[in-house]
Amino acid sequence: MPPPPGPFRPGFWRSPIRGPWLTSVFGLALLIGIPLLFVTGLLSYASYNPGLSPLNDETPDKGVLGFYLFSWPTHPYWLYRLLQGLHVTLGVILVPVLLAKLWSVIPKLFEWLPVRSAAHGLERLSLLLLVGGVIFEFVTGILNIQLYYVFPGSFYRLHFYGAWVFIAAFVVHVGLRLGRMTRSLRSRSLRAELRTGLAGTVPEPPDPDGLVATAPAPPTMSRRGAVGMVGAGSLLLLVVTAGQSVGGWWRGTALLAPHNRDPAGGPNGFQINKTAAAVGVTPALVGRDWRLEVHGSGTPLIFTREQLLSMPQHTAALPIACVEGWSTDDQHWSGPRLADLAAMAGLPDAGSVLVESIQPPGPFTRVMLRGNQIRDTRALLAVRVNGSPLSLDHGYPARIIVPANPGVNNTKWVHRLTFRA
Repeated sequence: MPPPPGPFRPGFWRSPIRGPWLTSVFGLALLIGIPLLFVTGLLSYASYNPGLSPLNDETPDKGVLGFYLFSWPTHPYWLYRLLQGLHVTLGVILVPVLLAKLWSVIPKLFEWLPVRSAAHGLERLSLLLLVGGVIFEFVTGILNIQLYYVFPGSFYRLHFYGAWVFIAAFVVHVGLRLGRMTRSLRSRSLRAELRTGLAGTVPEPPDPDGLVATAPAPPTMSRRGAVGMVGAGSLLLLVVTAGQSVGGWWRGTALLAPHNRDPAGGPNGFQINKTAAAVGVTPALVGRDWRLEVHGSGTPLIFTREQLLSMPQHTAALPIACVEGWSTDDQHWSGPRLADLAAMAGLPDAGSVLVESIQPPGPFTRVMLRGNQIRDTRALLAVRVNGSPLSLDHGYPARIIVPANPGVNNTKWVHRLTFRA
């Protein structure tokens, strides 16, 4: 059966630098980066302690896909900041590599006949799931870190299940192609290619996969130029993204950061996820009538903010780190320890605590924290930050702050704590 006109015809693709070697170079970068991206993503999901309570779980139907979950630690305190910053930054800087890899294999996507045998059909199916899965994961991830929520459902659920579909296709594809990739990388010297300019650029020998053009056009870019362009693109994205996670002077270069890189000054002058106004928390809700309820084994305890301030105050230097990849530098929080409040509620060895916000009902307005998080000496019901009262946007009159905890689980505008055995 003759191929239809257009991209299905072999002569349509004419780039003289497309071939197994260049494809394998980009593939090797993805072979290193994508497993790291997948593992940090799984750890990010585990950090929410989804096995503790349905309140923390955005994927209640995950079944065996949650086989690896464990109790999330509080040491080191910067653990979540590191993992999520690495996950998001790596995902962004791999975009040029991914686009280059897709460009290098695009003739395969238009291969004719589409299916020639059962084995070939399996390979094509894995390729379809691989390409569709990687585009879905990268697009949803980038939209999420830019706070552009256009998903037909929960981002967490879509991204989690999409990741498993993609990684399954990725493993199959690697198993089918690893040998060819290794042989292709050995067929040419990287050092020699990086020394070869436009004048010395010639097509690779014909290959059985049909990546090499049958009627190549004159070169307009060398392989050295293609690798350099992709590397420069990734480096540029690193510079304009990583500062939101690294902090310090580099924060000023984070042009793609979804939050203000230079927030207002003062003790409360650091990044936030959502303002009080954005989620419906008004000054009236946290005014003079606000009370903190503490429930445990006995009669519920009721505290005013003044009474919380009269309790022993402890200070912890901790960052806020969010799923979108941004984080703050260490801020100095102060307030009563969660362990002390648990003891006052009659449960000094509490196994968990339900934290409820005065914020109108919505995602993450209620979360559960584990016993190890309660007992960490740096886990606080913070009422002050950097020596000053919390601002309304930072959770006034009181908020949770726990080491290595995702920012969304450090609940703001707390009005009830329910300790459980």
